[in-house]
This record gives sequence, C-alpha cells and structure tokens, in this order.
Amino acid sequence: MVCSAYNPSLDPSDIEAPAVDKSRSTAVESAKAFVAGGFGGLCAVLVGHPFDLTKTRLQTASPGVYTGALDVVKKTLARDGVTGMYRGMVPPLLGVTPIFAVSFWAYDASKSLIFALTPHRTSQSLSIPELAVAGFLSAIPTTLVTAPVERAKTQGQGKEAGERKYKGVVDVVRHLYREGGMRSIFRGTGATLARDGPGSAAYFAAYEVTKKVLTPAGSSPAELNLGAIIVAGGSAGIAMWALAIPPDVLKSRIQSAPEGTYSGVLDCARKTIAQDGVRALWKGFGPAMARAFPANAATFFGVELSRTLMDKFF
Repeated sequence: MVCSAYNPSLDPSDIEAPAVDKSRSTAVESAKAFVAGGFGGLCAVLVGHPFDLTKTRLQTASPGVYTGALDVVKKTLARDGVTGMYRGMVPPLLGVTPIFAVSFWAYDASKSLIFALTPHRTSQSLSIPELAVAGFLSAIPTTLVTAPVERAKTQGQGKEAGERKYKGVVDVVRHLYREGGMRSIFRGTGATLARDGPGSAAYFAAYEVTKKVLTPAGSSPAELNLGAIIVAGGSAGIAMWALAIPPDVLKSRIQSAPEGTYSGVLDCARKTIAQDGVRALWKGFGPAMARAFPANAATFFGVELSRTLMDKFF
C-alpha cells in the first residue's frame, strides 16, 4: 500500500544524505585526480625536458643547421653546457601542473560522463573505444592551458645562445601580448588540439589496457604495481607520439614563426611540405620517441603514487 511507504520517524535530511555524500565523494575524487595529474606532470618535465628541447630545435631550425638529434645535443652542450639542455624549462615547469592536472581531471570526468550517458550498460568497465573517447575529450579543456604554455616554451627553446631576446617567462608573455594580444599568446591552439585530441585518445587507452594486461593474476589494476605502471606509462607515451609528431611539427612552427608567416594549420602544412618535403612533418620523431617512454613512465608513476598516498589519508 502507498501509506506503508511513509515512516514518520525518518528525517527528510536523512533522505538527502546519500546524494550529498555521493556529491562530496565525487568532488574529492576529482580533486585527487587534479592533484595527482599535477604531480605526474612535474615528474614528466624533470625527466623529459632535454629530449623535448632537442625535438623542438630540430623542428624549428632552418634546413642544414643540425644533422640530427645527437648533433643538437652536441652543439647545445658545447655552446651552453649541461644547463643549456634545460633552457626553456621554466614555462613548462610552471605550466605543467595545470596542464597535467586538468588533463587527468578531465579524463576522470570524461569517464564519469560516459558512465552517466550509458545507465543501462552491462559492464562496469569501459571498453577500449570508450577509454579512447574519454581521452580525446580530456584534450579539449587541457588545450586551453597547453597552447599558451607551449607558445611561451617554444620562444625560449628555439633560441640559440646568441639569439637571446627574453629575460624570463614574464618577459616572453609580455612580448607576445604586445605583439598581438591574447591571439598571439594562444597562437597554435588549433594545432595543439589536432595533436592532443587523437594523441590523448591513444595515450589513456594504451595505458589502461597495458596496465591491465601486465597486472599479475590475483591483483587489481588499481594496486600500485611498479613494473606494470612503468611499462604501461612508457607504452602510453609511445602510442601518443606515434600519432602526434606531424601535428606537433606544425604546432611548433606556427608558435615559433614570426607573426604573419602562416595563416593556419593547413597553410603551415602546405608551406612546410613545399619547402622541406613530407619528411619534414616527421622532424623530431627520434627525440620524441626517446623521450616518450621515460617521461611518461615517470608521469604515471607520479600520478599513481600520489593517488595511492591521497587515498590513504582522504
């Protein structure tokens, strides 16, 4: 009967409590994903920046300046010493926390969105295509942070010792704003999304799948297994950069070129191919792939370690 459902001893606030607890739990998990992503990003920069500098210089230098990745390293060390390999690191170091924090938060939120949009699903695990979709969606908000940070970074990385024109990060941003306002600071946003959308889809899907495959029998992928995390993280980086190099070349050229050089991504692609051939779209492939495994192994190890520690205390 209808009347039997009413219990006068039940306080209305008790009825709402589960929803409040669920909302609070979701907020806490989102905060954990944000913090863990930022910590993972710091690990990535410390390990991967010399590789990234080498890749960027190969991509933006005029033809004939370098014969290859080792030539970039040799000339940089001869000219600037070991510290030269870390030139331009301040912008990504300052920007890496929000970039990776937003990326992992957005990935977590995208997975929750997929579950919310499929309430009648038979499996409580996301399929590989669903993981890839969540990865792609994570790149959309992340690009709003990544594009200006990498715009500033390319301005520092592409300069040789005799070409220094900036005193620091603030000076770079101030110059870019004077040059063309916010549009100049966000130049290369389209190319960044073209790189990070498909790249993030491959990145997160490869990590989740590889980690699950490598998890020992009787253990859960959620447990902190050092070997599985390192291999899965490195594999994720390789999967991403196997797709991302051509749009990354275009992004680097657009962001480092003088104002008015390119009208957009397609114009940059057309001019790059006409001037240097199709092979130019794969410049920096070696350093990118060399960086991919150690940097992303460090990223996911940092993410998983910090997440495990936070789960113990929060």
